[in-house]
Amino acid sequence: MTRLEQGMRIAAGAVVLSFLLSACGTAEKTQPSKTQQVTLIPTSDPSLDVPQGNVKAATPTSVSVRVDDELKSVVVDGSGKTVYVFDKDEATPGKSNCVAECAKTMLPVSADAEAATSGKGVDQDLLGSISRTDGSKQLTLVGKPLHTYAKDEPGDTKGQGYQKAWYAAAVDGAKAGVSRPALSVLDSPKLGRVLQDRNGRTLYLFTKDTPWPMTTACDAKCLQKWTPSAPVTAADAEAAGLGPEILFTFATPGGTKQESFNCWPAYTFNGDKEPGETNGQGVNGVWFAIKADIPKSDRGKTVPAAGRNQY
Repeated sequence: MTRLEQGMRIAAGAVVLSFLLSACGTAEKTQPSKTQQVTLIPTSDPSLDVPQGNVKAATPTSVSVRVDDELKSVVVDGSGKTVYVFDKDEATPGKSNCVAECAKTMLPVSADAEAATSGKGVDQDLLGSISRTDGSKQLTLVGKPLHTYAKDEPGDTKGQGYQKAWYAAAVDGAKAGVSRPALSVLDSPKLGRVLQDRNGRTLYLFTKDTPWPMTTACDAKCLQKWTPSAPVTAADAEAAGLGPEILFTFATPGGTKQESFNCWPAYTFNGDKEPGETNGQGVNGVWFAIKADIPKSDRGKTVPAAGRNQY
């Protein structure tokens, strides 16, 4: 064999050895380069599929507002499913009467994370939770337990009117798509029981006004932000649990009729965009939501101002 042939054989052997070493290397565990992408293949033990340090905690419960074509503003959960309230549930102290088979159709909105968050249009202060009979936590809105309907997809409202007892939740926990009374009560966790008008807008008093005889200090500039409340009837007051003797309707300087409660003229605030909002509370230290728990009228001596204990 010539030296040339020997050289060629040695070179060929080196190539084969290099290939074998390379092939053996792929059979062993190697570290991926920074540009490699690793696809994890599920195993019988899910905990082996994801490195422990990358496991994420459960997403906290989240609710927000969606505008429905028919029902207007309704509350939805984090997946976009409509949230409902039940006529037979109890807001105070907070109890759900939808259990057993009922809870398989109208699913309780979980609050187990103890970190319920409000999205656009929902006041965080109105959210809370209750303990169900099985020990689980359920999200509440103004004390009312919340549910979703098992047959709904995101954006649906198939549960509206179900069994004539289930209704999509408005942003203050009221029944969406149902006519509101002329006068109602919002059980605010922050302010207590305060009055609302027929649109669910909070009613406020202005401490610069004068009760009995009723005169208003809200001038033209003031009226750009504060709207006089329309009159209500004795029947409206009684339906809201108030004595009719606390009502006093009077004529404003502009000639319109305005309702007053215990002789304090009532207004709504243009800064409240959705039912249940109380953005007017404490504005300039002179505007306050009107408490629903008004004693028998004393012609203005008792000022029914929420958050003003000195009155």
